[in-house]
Amino acid sequence: MNNFNTKGVCAKNIEFELDGDIVKNVKFNGGCNGNLKGIASLVEGLKAEDVIKKLEGLTCHSKETSCPDQLAQALKEALINK
Repeated sequence: MNNFNTKGVCAKNIEFELDGDIVKNVKFNGGCNGNLKGIASLVEGLKAEDVIKKLEGLTCHSKETSCPDQLAQALKEALINK
């Protein structure tokens, strides 16, 4: 299980697994519960690189990042550290 401490968003951290390059069992701790459960469900079973392409750079209100962007950052870090 990977655990990524977020920066600049409401969610405190993101837990997830990578099965090879497939995203599994994403769980956001904190943040907008329903929206983040939806994101977790939508990325389940996708390739990490595809998720990164779709979510990286998304912002929330006036913030420079968002929970989806933080998930992309977490996945990038996990792929580098494999």
